[in-house]
Amino acid sequence: METSVFFFSLKAVYLVKLNNAMLQNRRSFIRKGTAGLVMTGASFVFPMELLSMMRKKVGANDTINVGLVGCNGMGFSDLSSFLKMSEINVIALCDVDENVLKERTADLEKAGIKKPKWYGDYRKLLENKDIDVVIIGTPDHWHCLQLTDALQAGKDVYCEKPIANSIQEADIMLYGVQSSDRMVQIGQWQRSQPHFVDAIKYVHSGALGEIRLAKAWAYQGWMKPVPVAADSATPNGVDYNMWLGPAASRPFNANRFHFNFRWFWDYAGGLMTDWGVHLMDYALYGMKAGYPKSVMALGGKFAYPDDASETPDTLQTVYEYEGFSILWEHATGIDGGNYGRNHGIAFIGNNGTLVLDRSGWEVIPEKEFQGWGKEGIPKMEALSYGNEGISGLDLHTKNFIDAVKSRDNSILTAPLKVGYDAAVVSHMGNVAYKTGNRVYWDKEKGQFTDSSANELIKANYQNGWKLPYM
Repeated sequence: METSVFFFSLKAVYLVKLNNAMLQNRRSFIRKGTAGLVMTGASFVFPMELLSMMRKKVGANDTINVGLVGCNGMGFSDLSSFLKMSEINVIALCDVDENVLKERTADLEKAGIKKPKWYGDYRKLLENKDIDVVIIGTPDHWHCLQLTDALQAGKDVYCEKPIANSIQEADIMLYGVQSSDRMVQIGQWQRSQPHFVDAIKYVHSGALGEIRLAKAWAYQGWMKPVPVAADSATPNGVDYNMWLGPAASRPFNANRFHFNFRWFWDYAGGLMTDWGVHLMDYALYGMKAGYPKSVMALGGKFAYPDDASETPDTLQTVYEYEGFSILWEHATGIDGGNYGRNHGIAFIGNNGTLVLDRSGWEVIPEKEFQGWGKEGIPKMEALSYGNEGISGLDLHTKNFIDAVKSRDNSILTAPLKVGYDAAVVSHMGNVAYKTGNRVYWDKEKGQFTDSSANELIKANYQNGWKLPYM
Protein backbone atom coordinates (compact mmCIF):
# COMPACT_ATOMS: atom_id res chain seq x y z
CA MET A 1 0.00 0.00 0.00
CA GLU A 2 1.37 3.46 -0.87
CA THR A 3 1.61 5.70 2.17
CA SER A 4 3.52 8.73 0.95
CA VAL A 5 0.38 10.54 -0.16
CA PHE A 6 -2.30 9.30 2.15
CA PHE A 7 -0.58 9.35 5.48
CA PHE A 8 1.68 12.38 5.16
CA SER A 9 -0.02 14.95 7.35
CA LEU A 10 0.52 16.84 10.54
CA LYS A 11 -2.36 14.90 12.01
CA ALA A 12 -0.61 11.62 11.31
CA VAL A 13 2.56 12.77 13.08
CA TYR A 14 0.51 13.91 16.04
CA LEU A 15 -1.33 10.61 16.26
CA VAL A 16 1.90 8.61 16.12
CA LYS A 17 3.15 10.58 19.12
CA LEU A 18 -0.12 9.86 20.90
CA ASN A 19 0.20 6.18 20.07
CA ASN A 20 3.71 6.07 21.57
CA ALA A 21 2.37 7.72 24.69
CA MET A 22 -0.39 5.13 24.85
CA LEU A 23 2.11 2.28 24.68
CA GLN A 24 4.00 3.83 27.62
CA ASN A 25 0.95 4.51 29.73
CA ARG A 26 -2.15 3.14 28.06
CA ARG A 27 -4.75 3.74 30.70
CA SER A 28 -3.58 7.27 31.46
CA PHE A 29 -3.70 8.00 27.72
CA ILE A 30 -7.24 6.67 27.43
CA ARG A 31 -8.43 8.88 30.28
CA LYS A 32 -6.64 12.05 29.20
CA GLY A 33 -6.11 11.80 25.46
CA THR A 34 -9.22 10.52 23.77
CA ALA A 35 -11.20 13.75 23.98
CA GLY A 36 -8.59 15.61 21.94
CA LEU A 37 -8.15 12.70 19.56
CA VAL A 38 -11.86 12.52 18.85
CA MET A 39 -12.02 16.17 17.93
CA THR A 40 -8.96 15.81 15.70
CA GLY A 41 -10.52 12.82 13.99
CA ALA A 42 -13.89 14.53 13.59
CA SER A 43 -12.60 17.74 12.03
CA PHE A 44 -9.89 16.26 9.76
CA VAL A 45 -8.11 19.60 9.55
CA PHE A 46 -5.44 19.49 6.85
CA PRO A 47 -3.16 22.39 5.91
CA MET A 48 -3.86 23.49 2.37
CA GLU A 49 -0.23 24.58 1.94
CA LEU A 50 0.87 20.96 2.45
CA LEU A 51 -1.64 19.85 -0.14
CA SER A 52 0.03 22.05 -2.76
CA MET A 53 3.33 20.21 -2.17
CA MET A 54 1.74 16.77 -2.41
CA ARG A 55 -0.12 17.16 -5.68
CA LYS A 56 1.56 16.24 -8.96
CA LYS A 57 0.62 16.98 -12.57
CA VAL A 58 -1.64 14.35 -14.14
CA GLY A 59 -2.61 13.91 -17.77
CA ALA A 60 -6.11 14.89 -18.85
CA ASN A 61 -7.07 11.28 -19.57
CA ASP A 62 -6.24 10.29 -15.98
CA THR A 63 -8.10 13.17 -14.34
CA ILE A 64 -11.31 12.64 -12.36
CA ASN A 65 -13.45 15.77 -12.15
CA VAL A 66 -15.24 16.33 -8.85
CA GLY A 67 -18.05 18.62 -7.73
CA LEU A 68 -18.76 19.28 -4.04
CA VAL A 69 -22.31 19.97 -2.81
CA GLY A 70 -22.27 21.40 0.71
CA CYS A 71 -18.89 23.00 1.32
CA ASN A 72 -18.91 23.47 5.08
CA GLY A 73 -17.68 20.99 7.72
CA MET A 74 -17.24 17.39 6.60
CA GLY A 75 -18.02 18.21 2.99
CA PHE A 76 -14.82 20.21 2.65
CA SER A 77 -12.88 17.75 4.82
CA ASP A 78 -13.92 15.03 2.38
CA LEU A 79 -12.83 17.15 -0.60
CA SER A 80 -9.49 17.87 1.07
CA SER A 81 -8.93 14.14 1.48
CA PHE A 82 -9.82 13.49 -2.18
CA LEU A 83 -7.40 16.19 -3.29
CA LYS A 84 -4.48 14.28 -1.74
CA MET A 85 -4.88 12.12 -4.86
CA SER A 86 -3.30 14.04 -7.72
CA GLU A 87 -5.79 12.74 -10.29
CA ILE A 88 -8.66 14.52 -8.52
CA ASN A 89 -9.61 17.84 -10.08
CA VAL A 90 -12.27 19.91 -8.32
CA ILE A 91 -14.16 21.90 -10.94
CA ALA A 92 -17.38 22.82 -9.08
CA LEU A 93 -18.49 23.99 -5.65
CA CYS A 94 -22.15 24.26 -4.64
CA ASP A 95 -23.44 25.90 -1.47
CA VAL A 96 -26.43 28.00 -0.48
CA ASP A 97 -24.07 30.33 1.42
CA GLU A 98 -21.90 32.44 -0.87
CA ASN A 99 -19.73 33.33 2.12
CA VAL A 100 -18.76 29.67 2.44
CA LEU A 101 -18.00 29.48 -1.28
CA LYS A 102 -15.62 32.42 -0.93
CA GLU A 103 -13.88 30.89 2.09
CA ARG A 104 -13.44 27.49 0.48
CA THR A 105 -12.19 28.97 -2.78
CA ALA A 106 -9.58 30.90 -0.81
CA ASP A 107 -8.58 27.64 0.92
CA LEU A 108 -8.19 25.89 -2.42
CA GLU A 109 -6.05 28.72 -3.76
CA LYS A 110 -3.59 28.03 -0.91
CA ALA A 111 -3.20 24.57 -2.43
CA GLY A 112 -2.56 26.03 -5.86
CA ILE A 113 -6.01 25.04 -7.14
CA LYS A 114 -7.77 27.54 -9.38
CA LYS A 115 -11.26 28.76 -8.57
CA PRO A 116 -13.93 26.13 -9.35
CA LYS A 117 -17.26 27.09 -10.89
CA TRP A 118 -19.79 28.19 -8.25
CA TYR A 119 -23.36 26.97 -7.95
CA GLY A 120 -26.18 27.82 -5.54
CA ASP A 121 -28.51 25.06 -6.78
CA TYR A 122 -27.14 21.51 -6.82
CA ARG A 123 -29.38 20.62 -9.78
CA LYS A 124 -27.42 23.05 -11.96
CA LEU A 125 -24.16 21.45 -10.83
CA LEU A 126 -25.51 18.02 -11.83
CA GLU A 127 -26.15 19.35 -15.34
CA ASN A 128 -22.40 19.87 -15.76
CA LYS A 129 -21.43 16.91 -17.93
CA ASP A 130 -17.73 17.36 -17.14
CA ILE A 131 -18.28 16.25 -13.53
CA ASP A 132 -17.56 12.57 -12.89
CA VAL A 133 -17.95 12.39 -9.10
CA VAL A 134 -20.22 14.30 -6.72
CA ILE A 135 -19.44 14.66 -3.03
CA ILE A 136 -22.54 15.32 -0.91
CA GLY A 137 -21.75 17.12 2.34
CA THR A 138 -25.10 18.80 2.99
CA PRO A 139 -27.38 18.41 6.06
CA ASP A 140 -29.17 15.08 6.40
CA HIS A 141 -32.55 16.25 5.09
CA TRP A 142 -31.00 16.88 1.65
CA HIS A 143 -29.18 13.57 1.14
CA CYS A 144 -32.00 11.55 -0.39
CA LEU A 145 -32.90 14.09 -3.08
CA GLN A 146 -29.32 14.92 -3.95
CA LEU A 147 -28.09 11.34 -4.13
CA THR A 148 -30.98 10.08 -6.25
CA ASP A 149 -30.73 13.10 -8.55
CA ALA A 150 -26.98 12.53 -8.90
CA LEU A 151 -27.57 8.89 -9.86
CA GLN A 152 -30.06 9.94 -12.52
CA ALA A 153 -27.48 12.43 -13.82
CA GLY A 154 -25.01 9.54 -14.21
CA LYS A 155 -22.61 10.63 -11.46
CA ASP A 156 -20.67 8.47 -9.02
CA VAL A 157 -21.35 9.66 -5.48
CA TYR A 158 -19.55 9.96 -2.17
CA CYS A 159 -22.30 10.82 0.34
CA GLU A 160 -21.87 11.89 3.94
CA LYS A 161 -23.55 9.97 6.71
CA PRO A 162 -26.24 9.42 7.86
CA ILE A 163 -27.62 8.57 4.46
CA ALA A 164 -31.07 9.99 5.20
CA ASN A 165 -33.29 11.78 7.70
CA SER A 166 -35.96 9.06 7.69
CA ILE A 167 -36.31 5.33 7.13
CA GLN A 168 -38.55 5.98 4.11
CA GLU A 169 -35.81 8.04 2.44
CA ALA A 170 -33.24 5.36 3.24
CA ASP A 171 -35.45 2.76 1.51
CA ILE A 172 -35.68 4.94 -1.60
CA MET A 173 -31.93 5.49 -1.67
CA LEU A 174 -31.20 1.78 -1.30
CA TYR A 175 -33.49 0.95 -4.20
CA GLY A 176 -31.99 3.73 -6.30
CA VAL A 177 -28.41 2.58 -5.79
CA GLN A 178 -29.26 -1.09 -6.33
CA SER A 179 -30.94 -0.15 -9.61
CA SER A 180 -27.93 1.86 -10.79
CA ASP A 181 -24.47 1.04 -12.11
CA ARG A 182 -22.96 4.04 -10.30
CA MET A 183 -20.34 3.77 -7.55
CA VAL A 184 -21.68 5.03 -4.21
CA GLN A 185 -19.64 5.24 -1.00
CA ILE A 186 -21.04 6.45 2.34
CA GLY A 187 -18.79 8.53 4.58
CA GLN A 188 -18.62 5.98 7.39
CA TRP A 189 -14.83 6.08 7.12
CA GLN A 190 -14.19 3.87 10.16
CA ARG A 191 -14.97 0.95 7.82
CA SER A 192 -11.59 1.73 6.21
CA GLN A 193 -9.70 2.37 9.46
CA PRO A 194 -7.24 -0.52 9.95
CA HIS A 195 -7.47 -0.79 13.73
CA PHE A 196 -11.27 -0.89 13.57
CA VAL A 197 -11.10 -3.65 10.98
CA ASP A 198 -8.57 -5.60 13.06
CA ALA A 199 -10.69 -5.30 16.18
CA ILE A 200 -13.74 -6.77 14.43
CA LYS A 201 -11.64 -9.64 13.09
CA TYR A 202 -10.72 -10.38 16.69
CA VAL A 203 -14.37 -10.22 17.77
CA HIS A 204 -15.29 -12.64 14.98
CA SER A 205 -12.49 -15.02 16.01
CA GLY A 206 -14.57 -16.21 18.96
CA ALA A 207 -11.80 -15.54 21.49
CA LEU A 208 -14.11 -13.42 23.65
CA GLY A 209 -16.47 -16.36 24.07
CA GLU A 210 -20.23 -15.95 23.82
CA ILE A 211 -21.03 -12.23 23.50
CA ARG A 212 -24.19 -11.32 25.36
CA LEU A 213 -24.09 -7.53 25.03
CA ALA A 214 -22.58 -4.92 22.75
CA LYS A 215 -22.47 -1.30 23.82
CA ALA A 216 -21.94 1.81 21.72
CA TRP A 217 -21.75 5.28 23.20
CA ALA A 218 -20.89 8.93 22.55
CA TYR A 219 -20.28 11.19 25.54
CA GLN A 220 -19.41 14.56 24.07
CA GLY A 221 -18.12 17.02 26.64
CA TRP A 222 -17.32 19.67 24.04
CA MET A 223 -21.00 19.95 23.06
CA LYS A 224 -22.40 22.80 25.15
CA PRO A 225 -25.97 24.21 25.31
CA VAL A 226 -27.36 25.89 22.22
CA PRO A 227 -28.40 29.35 23.51
CA VAL A 228 -31.89 30.47 22.57
CA ALA A 229 -31.72 33.02 19.75
CA ALA A 230 -34.44 35.11 18.18
CA ASP A 231 -35.37 34.73 14.52
CA SER A 232 -33.53 37.22 12.35
CA ALA A 233 -33.04 38.41 8.81
CA THR A 234 -31.32 35.96 6.49
CA PRO A 235 -27.58 36.83 6.22
CA ASN A 236 -26.38 38.39 2.99
CA GLY A 237 -25.32 35.83 0.42
CA VAL A 238 -27.50 33.03 1.83
CA ASP A 239 -30.30 31.38 -0.16
CA TYR A 240 -32.30 30.31 2.88
CA ASN A 241 -35.21 28.85 0.92
CA MET A 242 -32.77 26.55 -0.85
CA TRP A 243 -31.22 25.61 2.48
CA LEU A 244 -34.62 24.61 3.84
CA GLY A 245 -35.49 22.65 0.71
CA PRO A 246 -38.00 19.92 1.64
CA ALA A 247 -37.97 20.84 5.36
CA ALA A 248 -40.73 22.88 6.99
CA SER A 249 -40.76 26.57 6.10
CA ARG A 250 -39.54 28.66 9.04
CA PRO A 251 -38.05 32.11 9.57
CA PHE A 252 -34.26 32.21 9.56
CA ASN A 253 -32.69 31.33 12.91
CA ALA A 254 -28.93 31.12 13.38
CA ASN A 255 -29.35 28.10 15.66
CA ARG A 256 -30.74 26.01 12.81
CA PHE A 257 -28.07 26.98 10.33
CA HIS A 258 -24.70 25.37 9.60
CA PHE A 259 -23.34 23.04 12.33
CA ASN A 260 -26.25 23.17 14.79
CA PHE A 261 -28.78 21.82 12.30
CA ARG A 262 -27.98 18.43 13.90
CA TRP A 263 -30.08 19.21 16.95
CA PHE A 264 -33.37 19.91 15.13
CA TRP A 265 -35.72 17.18 13.90
CA ASP A 266 -36.51 18.97 10.63
CA TYR A 267 -32.98 18.38 9.39
CA ALA A 268 -31.37 15.57 11.42
CA GLY A 269 -31.68 13.13 14.31
CA GLY A 270 -29.30 14.41 16.97
CA LEU A 271 -26.43 12.33 18.32
CA MET A 272 -28.43 9.13 17.76
CA THR A 273 -27.91 9.44 14.01
CA ASP A 274 -24.87 11.74 13.93
CA TRP A 275 -22.41 9.65 15.94
CA GLY A 276 -24.76 6.69 16.14
CA VAL A 277 -24.29 5.63 12.53
CA HIS A 278 -20.51 5.47 13.03
CA LEU A 279 -20.57 3.51 16.27
CA MET A 280 -23.77 1.48 15.89
CA ASP A 281 -22.43 0.44 12.48
CA TYR A 282 -19.51 -1.27 14.19
CA ALA A 283 -21.73 -2.77 16.89
CA LEU A 284 -23.86 -4.29 14.11
CA TYR A 285 -20.76 -5.35 12.18
CA GLY A 286 -19.18 -7.04 15.16
CA MET A 287 -22.35 -8.87 16.14
CA LYS A 288 -23.24 -9.74 12.52
CA ALA A 289 -26.61 -8.23 13.37
CA GLY A 290 -29.43 -7.04 11.16
CA TYR A 291 -32.63 -5.44 12.36
CA PRO A 292 -33.67 -5.81 16.01
CA LYS A 293 -36.81 -7.56 17.23
CA SER A 294 -37.70 -4.57 19.41
CA VAL A 295 -36.35 -1.19 20.49
CA MET A 296 -36.77 0.81 23.70
CA ALA A 297 -35.42 4.31 24.36
CA LEU A 298 -35.40 6.58 27.37
CA GLY A 299 -33.92 10.04 27.59
CA GLY A 300 -34.60 13.69 27.10
CA LYS A 301 -33.22 17.16 27.53
CA PHE A 302 -31.94 16.44 31.01
CA ALA A 303 -28.73 18.48 31.03
CA TYR A 304 -29.96 21.55 29.14
CA PRO A 305 -33.77 21.53 29.35
CA ASP A 306 -34.13 25.18 28.38
CA ASP A 307 -31.67 25.46 25.50
CA ALA A 308 -32.74 25.84 21.87
CA SER A 309 -32.11 22.28 20.67
CA GLU A 310 -34.89 19.74 20.11
CA THR A 311 -33.08 16.39 20.10
CA PRO A 312 -32.28 14.72 23.45
CA ASP A 313 -28.99 15.56 25.13
CA THR A 314 -29.21 12.28 27.06
CA LEU A 315 -30.42 8.97 25.64
CA GLN A 316 -30.24 5.23 26.30
CA THR A 317 -31.55 2.90 23.60
CA VAL A 318 -31.83 -0.88 23.93
CA TYR A 319 -32.03 -3.07 20.82
CA GLU A 320 -33.29 -6.62 21.35
CA TYR A 321 -31.84 -9.45 19.26
CA GLU A 322 -32.00 -13.21 19.52
CA GLY A 323 -29.44 -14.15 22.18
CA PHE A 324 -27.96 -10.69 22.81
CA SER A 325 -28.72 -6.99 23.11
CA ILE A 326 -27.11 -3.82 21.80
CA LEU A 327 -27.15 -0.72 23.98
CA TRP A 328 -26.67 2.82 22.69
CA GLU A 329 -25.91 5.71 25.05
CA HIS A 330 -25.21 9.36 24.45
CA ALA A 331 -24.79 12.48 26.53
CA THR A 332 -23.68 16.01 25.69
CA GLY A 333 -21.62 18.24 27.96
CA ILE A 334 -19.77 15.38 29.72
CA ASP A 335 -16.96 13.01 28.76
CA GLY A 336 -17.54 10.32 31.40
CA GLY A 337 -18.21 7.43 29.05
CA ASN A 338 -17.71 3.70 29.51
CA TYR A 339 -14.22 2.29 30.21
CA GLY A 340 -12.81 5.80 30.55
CA ARG A 341 -13.53 6.59 26.90
CA ASN A 342 -15.84 9.35 25.71
CA HIS A 343 -16.95 7.27 22.74
CA GLY A 344 -16.60 3.69 21.63
CA ILE A 345 -17.97 0.20 21.16
CA ALA A 346 -17.64 -2.66 23.64
CA PHE A 347 -18.25 -6.35 22.98
CA ILE A 348 -18.86 -8.09 26.30
CA GLY A 349 -18.11 -11.80 26.16
CA ASN A 350 -17.83 -14.61 28.68
CA ASN A 351 -14.02 -14.64 28.41
CA GLY A 352 -13.41 -10.92 28.13
CA THR A 353 -14.50 -7.56 26.76
CA LEU A 354 -13.10 -5.84 23.68
CA VAL A 355 -13.31 -2.04 23.81
CA LEU A 356 -12.78 -0.03 20.62
CA ASP A 357 -12.63 3.66 19.78
CA ARG A 358 -10.76 6.00 17.45
CA SER A 359 -7.61 5.85 19.57
CA GLY A 360 -7.29 2.06 19.41
CA TRP A 361 -8.66 -1.09 21.03
CA GLU A 362 -8.02 -3.28 24.03
CA VAL A 363 -9.13 -6.61 25.45
CA ILE A 364 -10.01 -6.69 29.16
CA PRO A 365 -10.01 -10.31 30.39
CA GLU A 366 -12.67 -11.78 32.63
CA LYS A 367 -11.27 -13.53 35.70
CA GLU A 368 -12.20 -16.98 36.93
CA PHE A 369 -13.59 -16.62 40.46
CA GLN A 370 -11.28 -18.24 43.02
CA GLY A 371 -13.11 -17.28 46.19
CA TRP A 372 -13.81 -14.05 48.04
CA GLY A 373 -10.65 -12.05 48.65
CA LYS A 374 -8.60 -14.09 46.21
CA GLU A 375 -7.17 -12.92 42.88
CA GLY A 376 -9.09 -14.39 39.97
CA ILE A 377 -7.35 -16.19 37.11
CA PRO A 378 -7.64 -14.34 33.76
CA LYS A 379 -9.60 -16.30 31.16
CA MET A 380 -7.63 -14.78 28.29
CA GLU A 381 -4.73 -12.49 27.48
CA ALA A 382 -5.02 -8.73 27.90
CA LEU A 383 -4.28 -6.88 24.66
CA SER A 384 -3.88 -3.27 23.56
CA TYR A 385 -3.43 -1.74 20.11
CA GLY A 386 -3.26 1.90 19.06
CA ASN A 387 -4.40 3.86 16.03
CA GLU A 388 -0.87 4.00 14.52
CA GLY A 389 -1.51 7.42 13.01
CA ILE A 390 -3.31 6.15 9.92
CA SER A 391 -6.03 8.32 8.37
CA GLY A 392 -9.14 6.23 7.87
CA LEU A 393 -10.73 9.04 5.89
CA ASP A 394 -7.85 9.06 3.38
CA LEU A 395 -8.07 5.30 2.97
CA HIS A 396 -11.84 5.60 2.57
CA THR A 397 -11.73 8.19 -0.20
CA LYS A 398 -8.97 6.26 -1.97
CA ASN A 399 -11.05 3.08 -1.77
CA PHE A 400 -13.93 4.93 -3.42
CA ILE A 401 -11.75 6.27 -6.24
CA ASP A 402 -10.32 2.78 -6.77
CA ALA A 403 -13.90 1.57 -7.28
CA VAL A 404 -14.64 4.48 -9.63
CA LYS A 405 -11.61 3.59 -11.75
CA SER A 406 -12.25 -0.17 -11.80
CA ARG A 407 -16.09 0.11 -12.00
CA ASP A 408 -16.17 -2.61 -9.32
CA ASN A 409 -18.55 -1.78 -6.48
CA SER A 410 -17.67 -5.01 -4.67
CA ILE A 411 -14.46 -3.43 -3.37
CA LEU A 412 -16.24 -0.53 -1.61
CA THR A 413 -15.71 -0.60 2.15
CA ALA A 414 -18.90 1.36 2.92
CA PRO A 415 -21.39 0.84 0.09
CA LEU A 416 -24.90 2.21 0.41
CA LYS A 417 -26.13 -0.94 2.21
CA VAL A 418 -23.67 -0.36 5.07
CA GLY A 419 -24.94 3.20 5.45
CA TYR A 420 -28.52 1.99 5.08
CA ASP A 421 -28.32 -0.57 7.89
CA ALA A 422 -26.67 1.85 10.32
CA ALA A 423 -29.10 4.65 9.49
CA VAL A 424 -32.23 2.51 9.75
CA VAL A 425 -31.23 1.07 13.13
CA SER A 426 -30.30 4.53 14.43
CA HIS A 427 -33.59 6.00 13.22
CA MET A 428 -35.38 3.13 14.99
CA GLY A 429 -33.87 4.44 18.22
CA ASN A 430 -35.30 7.90 17.58
CA VAL A 431 -38.70 6.42 16.71
CA ALA A 432 -38.77 4.52 20.01
CA TYR A 433 -37.75 7.70 21.85
CA LYS A 434 -40.47 9.79 20.20
CA THR A 435 -43.24 7.24 20.85
CA GLY A 436 -42.15 6.58 24.42
CA ASN A 437 -42.95 2.91 23.88
CA ARG A 438 -41.18 -0.34 23.23
CA VAL A 439 -41.62 -0.77 19.49
CA TYR A 440 -41.50 -4.07 17.62
CA TRP A 441 -40.12 -4.50 14.10
CA ASP A 442 -41.87 -6.69 11.51
CA LYS A 443 -38.96 -7.87 9.39
CA GLU A 444 -41.17 -9.27 6.64
CA LYS A 445 -43.16 -6.07 6.17
CA GLY A 446 -40.24 -3.74 6.81
CA GLN A 447 -42.16 -1.68 9.34
CA PHE A 448 -43.18 -1.53 12.98
CA THR A 449 -46.19 -3.36 14.36
CA ASP A 450 -47.44 -0.06 15.82
CA SER A 451 -49.17 2.42 13.50
CA SER A 452 -48.00 5.50 15.41
CA ALA A 453 -44.40 4.32 15.10
CA ASN A 454 -44.89 3.74 11.37
CA GLU A 455 -45.95 7.36 10.92
CA LEU A 456 -42.48 8.33 12.13
CA ILE A 457 -40.85 6.23 9.41
CA LYS A 458 -42.15 8.62 6.76
CA ALA A 459 -40.47 11.67 5.30
CA ASN A 460 -42.39 14.95 5.38
CA TYR A 461 -41.46 16.92 2.27
CA GLN A 462 -42.76 20.48 1.98
CA ASN A 463 -42.31 23.69 0.01
CA GLY A 464 -43.18 21.99 -3.26
CA TRP A 465 -40.37 19.42 -3.07
CA LYS A 466 -41.41 15.87 -3.89
CA LEU A 467 -40.07 12.66 -2.39
CA PRO A 468 -38.15 10.87 -5.16
CA TYR A 469 -39.39 7.51 -6.39
CA MET A 470 -36.97 5.68 -8.65
